[in-house]
Amino acid sequence: MFFTYLRRELRRRRKAALVVASGLALGIALVIVVNSVSSGMNQAQDKVLQSLYGLGTDMTVTKAAEAPKSGETGRPRFEFGAKDDGEEQSSDRVMVQGFQTLASSTVTKVAGQKGVADSVGGLSLQVMKVSGEFKRGQFKQDQSGGATRQGGPGGSGGEPQGRVEGGGASFDVNSYSVYGTDVAKQGLGPLTSSKVTKGRTFKTSETDAKVAVADTSYAKEKKLALGGTVKIKGVKYKLIGIATPDSGDAAANLYVPLKQAQTLAGAKDKITTVYVKATDSQQISAVKATIQKNISGTTVTTSADLADTVSGSLSTASDLAANVGKWLSIAVLVAAFLVAGLLTSSAVSRRVREFGTLKALGWKSGRVTRQVVGEAVVNGLVGGVLGIAVGLAGAYAVTAISPTLTAELGSGAGGGARGGGLAMGGPGVRQAAGKTLDIALSAPVSATTITLAVGLAVAGGLIAGAFGGWRASRLRPADALRRVE
Repeated sequence: MFFTYLRRELRRRRKAALVVASGLALGIALVIVVNSVSSGMNQAQDKVLQSLYGLGTDMTVTKAAEAPKSGETGRPRFEFGAKDDGEEQSSDRVMVQGFQTLASSTVTKVAGQKGVADSVGGLSLQVMKVSGEFKRGQFKQDQSGGATRQGGPGGSGGEPQGRVEGGGASFDVNSYSVYGTDVAKQGLGPLTSSKVTKGRTFKTSETDAKVAVADTSYAKEKKLALGGTVKIKGVKYKLIGIATPDSGDAAANLYVPLKQAQTLAGAKDKITTVYVKATDSQQISAVKATIQKNISGTTVTTSADLADTVSGSLSTASDLAANVGKWLSIAVLVAAFLVAGLLTSSAVSRRVREFGTLKALGWKSGRVTRQVVGEAVVNGLVGGVLGIAVGLAGAYAVTAISPTLTAELGSGAGGGARGGGLAMGGPGVRQAAGKTLDIALSAPVSATTITLAVGLAVAGGLIAGAFGGWRASRLRPADALRRVE
């Protein structure tokens, strides 16, 4: 009897039912779109942070670089003394990039802290190579790329990369980054944000081998071939792999085993960064505090700290979705629930004669209330189906259009870096600092979002049913007689 009466009443009041369902559908569709867009923005931010940080890393431990002493520029100097005009010379300078070095034992200390699942050390280096012909005197080259002739007139500026001519000299200036990775633990650190697309990665036995993996862009620029060699400070390294970053810029131009990097820099048993994986992602702040407390003089940086340095339209849109979008969804849902309740209550008022007659025929108030609630729940479910359909269409439209958002990676956050870049996070941060990444926005719809939509549909139906049921429960058989009169 319940379902027969329910079906008949819904068919008789299709327009009223559609109005209630449409209101609920609008609110549910908006929730789906906002949740999906927010999820897409979170994925976009994750891509940006991965390009900065390295997959699988929750935080990094570094030590800020000291400020140059009075009278020092902090830039490398190159001295050349040509014996004959036109003599070809070259000079390499390998520098620890961005941070003070830490003892390799810091990795063990960090690993022993409560909440740390794993940790690994790495060494970030910058190599500057100057080569060319030097005439009539002695020249010095600093990181700004300028050349100054000593002992004679003239001098000219130049670029950090490329050919420099002037003052009787013609030379090339090339700068590139090298990252020393612990080949025994390759599951953490910047190299994990790239995929080896040609050749292979390091073997665990190659802790001190003269082998290297090159970033694909750098390999293409320098015409490096797999199986060939690349020379760093006069040492030849066999190129065993080409790595392509998953997103954004690569962490370094070249990757070599950690011990080799330490040898190149003359920094035995030294590292610049400890990459840390926490046992529980919900306890990252607590682990950060523990490391800072127990290992003095270090700076601990989490992905949340890096996220604060990302600006641009991605950050703005994310804030809008998280704040304005969330509250707009709540406001629309509240309004939809309220309107559905009022419409249901109004519909019951128009059916006073019908319900009064049913009560006169022996229907209990509870039975009438259940009938009204049943109709409202069905209306809610219909609204849920419509809302899910509209929401999926909206999310699909966003994904199909794929609007491009920009992520501007701020420089200077955290301080302590020399020569530009962020003094936080590691080489990946340094490489990407001050650059702009373009991210295509998508709106993935998860099963959780669909479940939420169904729950809202049922809740909307129950709320509307509560309004209508309360109104129906107050009807008396006499109400039907008064309505007839």
